[in-house]
Amino acid sequence: MPQSADTVLDHAPLFRQPEYKEMLANKKKMFECGVPDAQVAEQGEFTKTWEYREKNLAREALVVNPAKACQPLGAVFAAAGFEKTMSFVHGSQGCVAYYRSHLSRHFKEPCSAVSSSMTEDAAVFGGLNNMVDGLANTYSLYGPKMVAVSTTCMAEVIGDDLHSFIQTAKDKGSVPQGFDVPFAHTPAFVGSHVDGYDNMVKGILEHFWKDAAREPGASINIIPGFDGFCVGNNRELKRLLDLMGVDYTILGDASDQFDTPADGEFRMYDGGTKIEDVKAAINAKATLSLQTWNTRKTLDYAASKGQETASFHYPMGVRATDELLMKISALAGKPIPEAIRMERGRLVDAMADSQSWLHGKKYAIYGDPDFVQAMARFVMETGGEPIHCLATNGTKQWGEEMRAMLDASPFGRDAKVWAGKDLWHLRSLLFTEPVDMLIGNSYGKYLERDTGTPLLRLTFPVFDRHHHHRFPLWGYQGGLRVLTAILDKVFDKLDDDTILPGETDYSFDLTR
Repeated sequence: MPQSADTVLDHAPLFRQPEYKEMLANKKKMFECGVPDAQVAEQGEFTKTWEYREKNLAREALVVNPAKACQPLGAVFAAAGFEKTMSFVHGSQGCVAYYRSHLSRHFKEPCSAVSSSMTEDAAVFGGLNNMVDGLANTYSLYGPKMVAVSTTCMAEVIGDDLHSFIQTAKDKGSVPQGFDVPFAHTPAFVGSHVDGYDNMVKGILEHFWKDAAREPGASINIIPGFDGFCVGNNRELKRLLDLMGVDYTILGDASDQFDTPADGEFRMYDGGTKIEDVKAAINAKATLSLQTWNTRKTLDYAASKGQETASFHYPMGVRATDELLMKISALAGKPIPEAIRMERGRLVDAMADSQSWLHGKKYAIYGDPDFVQAMARFVMETGGEPIHCLATNGTKQWGEEMRAMLDASPFGRDAKVWAGKDLWHLRSLLFTEPVDMLIGNSYGKYLERDTGTPLLRLTFPVFDRHHHHRFPLWGYQGGLRVLTAILDKVFDKLDDDTILPGETDYSFDLTR
């Protein structure tokens, strides 16, 4: 084998070495049924046809590469947005390793979460002992200010009662009686990570607000929602609110937790909404959600406490940012300052400068419901056409709302909305109704390779590119960043298509 202490190869060049080529060829011959290459190629071509597309879209009993994750992942992300909070997942170690690795690979930061380490015996007799021991270990080893408990499939299938388990653990001295242990049931076999986020944020607010008396004030609560770009987006949001002089509380701010500095100090916890601010947030005048489909239960709960509520769909682009800022201005009684108005004008100017390159471009967009809705709206602002809009965790109601938004613009008339479909469905759509660009997450790279559709990574998770999450997509500044990313992809494709002097490149174009 070519690996040695002197010559260490990355896996990509390593598997091109003769020894590995031979090993893989033998594996195919012995263990993969030995189907002839010509037959594989023939079937591959069939999967690009309209006939296969209809069969693919009709399937009901199989999901292939869904553009979503499970509830507990969203709960772990939600807990990371609160001061010195350790996420405690009642379930197996393997499940929790997935949540930690998924978030760590995206943010390039450690993601702390613990497990109650349920195994076969707990699956039969219940996980009470695991909860008692697990909370005791978490409290003594990691020194959290709060432990947020969620669940995996195993705990939900056997019906473990988190409320009674946590109280029993307190009675046995695992944590002090007054220690904050909010919880949420997050069964992974229903819903998705956005539902887990919603359940966890609601669970935390309910823990602090349930028996509290509300004294109405003027502050505004803002819930960002599950957002892989929270580092850049939350900071941009706070900058705009500070410019307006608004009194606000971000309920779940993970921007510092997933962007700790390298200064010689390890921070298991960093930033996050202070516990005292969460308690005081019951007195807010209103609670706003920046992602409607992420926070439906939480907003209902805030409304039940007498607060005004409003929700948005990922405030990206001109009109979406306008609506958010005008709503905040009306609620807070604060004018939108000239500095922000100038930012808006600069974004509009940039869109006008580049309009000729973007008008009529066709897009396929996939991801969480709020992101897809916002992205489709943004590309229509540039004169683009969102031909395929797909959200595996999109509901029938989401599909209807999307359809109404698309029908309101001439650029949305040819759009199709695909609620509940997965990325294998999207593959068929791209082969039969091609587009100019694919917008989503890193999992789209296989669609890019297969269909030749350029991919722009703008939503969670982004594993194979670094540091995108540090820059905002929200607000006018975020809109400028998204605009630039789209244009770069358009021009890169143009360069690739005109790379041969005298054959595909006759103008040697440098200025565009």
